[in-house]
Amino acid sequence: MSNAKTKVGFFQKMLNWTERAGNALPHPATLFALFALFALVFSAVGHFMAWEVIHPGTQEIIRPVNLLSAEGIHRILLEMVENFTGFAPLGIVLVAMLGIGIAEQSGLVSAVIRMLVLNSPRHLLTFVLVFSGILSNIASDVGYVLLIPMAGVIFAAVGRHPIAGMAAAFSGVSGGFSANLALGTIDPLLAGLSQEAAHILDPSYMVNATANYYFMVASTFIIALAGTFVTEKIVEPRLGTYKSNNPHDDHSFDKLSKAEKKGLLWALIVFLGITAIALAGLIPADGFLRGTDGGFLSSPLIEGVVAMLFVTAGATGLAYGFTTKAFSNDADVMNGMAESMKTLATYLVLVFFAAQFVAYFKWSNLGMILAVKGAELLMTADIGLIPLMILFILLSASINMLMGSASAKWAILAPIFIPMFMIMGYSPELSQVVYRIGDSVTNIISPMMSFFALIIAFVQKYDAKAGIGTIIATMLPYSIVFLLFWIVLLVGWLLFGLPLGPDAGIHYEMIN
Repeated sequence: MSNAKTKVGFFQKMLNWTERAGNALPHPATLFALFALFALVFSAVGHFMAWEVIHPGTQEIIRPVNLLSAEGIHRILLEMVENFTGFAPLGIVLVAMLGIGIAEQSGLVSAVIRMLVLNSPRHLLTFVLVFSGILSNIASDVGYVLLIPMAGVIFAAVGRHPIAGMAAAFSGVSGGFSANLALGTIDPLLAGLSQEAAHILDPSYMVNATANYYFMVASTFIIALAGTFVTEKIVEPRLGTYKSNNPHDDHSFDKLSKAEKKGLLWALIVFLGITAIALAGLIPADGFLRGTDGGFLSSPLIEGVVAMLFVTAGATGLAYGFTTKAFSNDADVMNGMAESMKTLATYLVLVFFAAQFVAYFKWSNLGMILAVKGAELLMTADIGLIPLMILFILLSASINMLMGSASAKWAILAPIFIPMFMIMGYSPELSQVVYRIGDSVTNIISPMMSFFALIIAFVQKYDAKAGIGTIIATMLPYSIVFLLFWIVLLVGWLLFGLPLGPDAGIHYEMIN
């Protein structure tokens, strides 16, 4: 017992330091404002110090552009609005959230998760909870506010420790953030940031929202199995037997109402209808949903996946909502869409400053200069692709302990690492998937994760003395095992040279 207490004490001290360090940082939007200011200053410094590199593709000499000159200040003032409205991730996220907002406000997402979890065989319950947690990321934050507390209630109802159930769900929702069977709002968001960063080196390069889809699908089952193993072999035995004094721990809450079942049926019919139309437009060689060149990968369904996400989520949400009477008229639907937009208020503020930073970084040529110099250094070190990617995973995981937002971190890292790795011959899609692994594995132990305090509150329902150290001690095994499993999966992927998604390979060839 003394050793266990020593370990918990160590975790508590480590987390207290991390919390103090993280709280000392400014708001993410303020950070981007500062980064933008630094980009302006260093553009002038680099200009006066005559920094220069040779573009590896065109052999052109690249020098810093002084953005504090009269011409630079004019451009800053004239293009500030365009930087914001033209920022690639902005429109993508807004459109996706409108459709998902309909599905979420109708109750469809909640009903699907309940159906998946509550109708599972007892021996598969842990796996289904982790698996459902991963899938819940399709619909923004619903997994945090719905699935995790429900997992505790379900485990208590079947005589298992409720904190183990919440840990399993939390590991899927947060630790499995970069795995899924379907695209969510984070995929187009990160792809937009990756594309902006790739344009520093190659203005014509396109990064699709499906960039990491194949790897995500494989990761879904790997992480679900890993989460199940950790829960049943490490976490649950450590927590011991739970004795409930709550007379309401039964299955009376499990059942979906007749209206909800009918709503799910109609949502399924609509989904199958949309799928049938998509297949009818894709399968024939001259299908109306084929690309202009007749190709599958150039199809508007692939390149316009965000629009399809909006249509599918919106249509199924409408079918469910009107069937269950969650929606009674068009005003209810519009209010549901508006409600989803409210959650983006802080994001819009952050994007304004992030867009200025990315634009200044690109205009100044600092991104290109850092990429070329960094690539030269790494190529000189010659550590190889696999060690390089593992180091990048560890870097992303470490930064995640102090900065919770996946998009905010990628907006900082992408303009530096994507061009750097492109120069070394590695695709933006590979850089993005490696970043996502590192970002995911430490979500569940990062006090800077926006829902961390909420998780503590959920756990305190069953353990009044629970605190940060309790959460960390419970979730750390998931972080370690997920990191190891994901590294093994990535190494295998790289060794076999498998595509990361549709038309998304591992390597990048610079065109002269």
